[in-house]
Amino acid sequence: MSHDRSLNQVRRPVAGRIRLACVLSALGALAGLAPFVGLVELTDALLATPVDRDRVAVVAVLIVGGLVLRGGLMSAALTITHIADVRLQAILRRRMIAHLGRVPLGWFARNSSGRLRKTAMGDVDALHQLVAHQAVEVTAAAVTPLGALAYLVILDWRLALLAIATIPLYIAAYAWMERGSNEVIRKLDESNARLGSALVEFISGIAVVKAFGRARKAHAAYRQAATEYTDFFAAWVQPMNRIEALAGLLVSAPVVGLIAVAGGAWFVSQGWVSAGEAVACVLLACVIPVAIEPLGFAAMNQRGAKAAAQRIHELLQVPALPAPKSPQRPSGHGVEYRSVRFAYDGHEVLHGVSFTCEPGSVTALVGPSGSGKSTLATLLPRFHDVTGGAIHIGGVDIRDIDPAELYRLVGFVLQDVQLLGGSIRDNVALGRPQATDSEIADACRAAMIHDRITALPRGYDSVVGQDVRLSGGEAQRISIARALLADTPILVLDEATAFADPESEAAIQDALSRLVGGRTVLVIAHRLATITSADQIVVLDRGQVVETGTHTELLAVRGQYARMWDAHEGVAA
Repeated sequence: MSHDRSLNQVRRPVAGRIRLACVLSALGALAGLAPFVGLVELTDALLATPVDRDRVAVVAVLIVGGLVLRGGLMSAALTITHIADVRLQAILRRRMIAHLGRVPLGWFARNSSGRLRKTAMGDVDALHQLVAHQAVEVTAAAVTPLGALAYLVILDWRLALLAIATIPLYIAAYAWMERGSNEVIRKLDESNARLGSALVEFISGIAVVKAFGRARKAHAAYRQAATEYTDFFAAWVQPMNRIEALAGLLVSAPVVGLIAVAGGAWFVSQGWVSAGEAVACVLLACVIPVAIEPLGFAAMNQRGAKAAAQRIHELLQVPALPAPKSPQRPSGHGVEYRSVRFAYDGHEVLHGVSFTCEPGSVTALVGPSGSGKSTLATLLPRFHDVTGGAIHIGGVDIRDIDPAELYRLVGFVLQDVQLLGGSIRDNVALGRPQATDSEIADACRAAMIHDRITALPRGYDSVVGQDVRLSGGEAQRISIARALLADTPILVLDEATAFADPESEAAIQDALSRLVGGRTVLVIAHRLATITSADQIVVLDRGQVVETGTHTELLAVRGQYARMWDAHEGVAA
């Protein structure tokens, strides 16, 4: 979709209000010409002998009335557009939140938080100038000179030509600057997005890179992105500044006024126009360039807004997780992978994987890095959809289960714990907002984190990141409490103790033992010692199942699992 169509689609909810504001702005601009018309009449009245005092009084009232009317209409127009801007921002952000809630969870892993934040916050903010100001100001900027020129044509067509003598040169200068600007703005936005992503990634990982003495190298990516942005921006702006300065000089009040005064004096001497009409020409000649100046800025704002609208539109067009037309309810909590295939960008990483997780059992996925363990596990809660085969829960294809129902059936605890910037209570109750305080506390007791929370000055009302900064092990136990409270019968568990400190590991293991009891559990195993008691171990290699059995059975066959175990025991020794 083109930038223009994207912009029209994005601002459609407030298009009617903007049109109303433009009508008021146009009327206000025309009312603003009344003082200039009045000055012609006033000049001629004051030069007449004798002076018609009644006429002077009437003209003075009309001048003041025009100014008051213009101010009232413009104020009303801007009020309408500012209200429209606030409403549009609310609509867009709500639409984004609602839409992102339907997007497959795997999409977020492929899109940086910096780029997403720029679209959801910065790009929506970038529409403010366009919606709240530009429509009104551009309308006034167009109507004012057109109305002024129409009035000058009525007085004398030569006055109209004199008033716009420098405008063609001004337009030519801006047309030259506009060459290729859309492509430049697009590249500038891309560079800015890379800069934002580099900054977010650098700040997020600063503790790790400093601990390993790699801060200088990690900083290089941000420095390169910043240098790329500034160099590109400088190369574009520097030549523009000189042209813009020349264009501004052509329509500056001294230059335009000098031309209008000289030409007007000559016209009066030739008897073509009256002194009052010449005065009107001088005043309107100075007003016209000032009135159209916002058009130049509007063009730049329009380009930026179009690019922002395009990114917003693209975000809202991200394919949502397909919902079944006729949802089905599973008859149990067993999980079956049937010849599952999955491909990333055309590259297949799972090749016909099949196995069954019996209700209430623990199945562990093991294998070397890149064997497909994480991909296979995240397909169950539909982080992505399979590209071949199917996954069934209780005899029903997960694609035929309503997504809301699926997330009531399948929970997950991942190594990369994400806590929201709210209270601990809200974080624990994320999957079950209606939970009572006692239910939340019971879940935290089971997760071995209740005592730590109650020791805080504000207890469960403590805000994460403000009142308390939790360690990795503590945050992991909060996520386990969250899963306990959600009470899903099926659980995907990315081994939570893989990177835990020794002090936290025992508490996390105790919490996990409570969590997995009675549930159908699929564990992504990183350390073999933690899954020796699993009901079933599925060994993966290069996206295929190579062995299946219990720990004892797999050791007996002396295959790949046995070799992995021997290597693990050797490292442990």
